[in-house]
Amino acid sequence: MIKRTLYFSNPVYLSLKNEQLVVDYPPEAEKQKQQVPIEDIGLVVLDHQQITFTQSLAVALADQNAAMLWCNNKHMPNAMLINIEGSSTFTEALRIQLEASEPLKKQLWKQTIQQKIINQAKVLDLMGYDGEALRKMSEKVGSGDPENIEGRAAARYWDLILRKYHVTRGQDEPMPNAFFNYAYAILRAITARSLVASGFLPAMGIHHTNKYNSFCLADDIMEPYRPIADWLVLQWLNEIPSFPERLRTADKATILQLPAIDVWINEKQSPLMIGMQRTTAGLMSCFEGTLRKVPYPELR
Repeated sequence: MIKRTLYFSNPVYLSLKNEQLVVDYPPEAEKQKQQVPIEDIGLVVLDHQQITFTQSLAVALADQNAAMLWCNNKHMPNAMLINIEGSSTFTEALRIQLEASEPLKKQLWKQTIQQKIINQAKVLDLMGYDGEALRKMSEKVGSGDPENIEGRAAARYWDLILRKYHVTRGQDEPMPNAFFNYAYAILRAITARSLVASGFLPAMGIHHTNKYNSFCLADDIMEPYRPIADWLVLQWLNEIPSFPERLRTADKATILQLPAIDVWINEKQSPLMIGMQRTTAGLMSCFEGTLRKVPYPELR
């Protein structure tokens, strides 16, 4: 079952009662109390400075492997809470992860980048460009991507995608970059949640290494999913007449559909959140030596 994504952008009091998330609104809101079963929740986004929640609720959400995202005063996600023991065999899985050889990690990174570039090529096709050049670049990715084919493909990809907006891609660049940033923050939370459920420590990446980054592995594994998020954003950008100064509720609501949109993995269709679980479970099988290829999604 696809887990629910809950988004709160107004003052509320969130608590736990009988394994239900209870939403209490202030009197002036004139809204009735609501309840959602904890077991149905996959992601909670908190986007207001006057949201209050109880410790027992946070623990219950973590126990069910639901991720919580906090937004800053610019309404962009900037903090995350996930369960650190999502797997019943966490210690054994951690040992396998830490003992993984460099050749294995380089091969996994090669697969990751190849599928990312293939999906980027499909985005270009869907936009009316020719993605064949990127598909040819994907074939040249070596173990560990020593020639940085990823970066070269990304330069071509973003140049075409953003050309009509007259901006470049970057975290702090002008609109519509904020749309992509928001989508990636949601995708990162989905990825981290699934990695923990599969027994991984998200800080230990197969390629990304940064002592200040607690989610290096999430940043690795989400790469082939980024073009899927891009395509969701691009379709929405074509529907709105102009860019707002900041993302509006409607913009965020569209992007928050990301966990539920369909993806294809090995000819099987499923919601992205479930597809991500297949990817991270397959990644663990690769670490264990029982699978040779990570089950990444194919954009169609």
